[in-house]
Amino acid sequence: MMKWVIAAGLVLAAPFAASAQDAEAGKAVFKKCAACHQVGPEAKNALGPALTCVAGKTAGTHEGYAGYSDALKKSGIVWDDEKLLAWMEADDKVVPGNKMIFPAGVKDATDRANLLAYIKSQCPG
Repeated sequence: MMKWVIAAGLVLAAPFAASAQDAEAGKAVFKKCAACHQVGPEAKNALGPALTCVAGKTAGTHEGYAGYSDALKKSGIVWDDEKLLAWMEADDKVVPGNKMIFPAGVKDATDRANLLAYIKSQCPG
């Protein structure tokens, strides 16, 4: 579905419906991650690090989590939306040699966007 936007006198078609993020739908997608990760104000590190407020942090630096691979610690990645979405799809392509065991990834772009919205919604303040 395309929505029409008038910007600076120009009419542009943009796929806004495809990029809409739904945190509630992302909560359902997070079930795929919950075997290893927690998110939210009370989240703790588990098999994987807690993901609360991960956006904007440097990869491999979450306080209290010691299970990071050298590849991730040395990556220098700062988790912005683009990197997080790419990681959700195929972590091994973003940082080859990392320890995360999620070969299936989240293949659907809408699911990834919703998952990101959910994770970000769990960051207090």
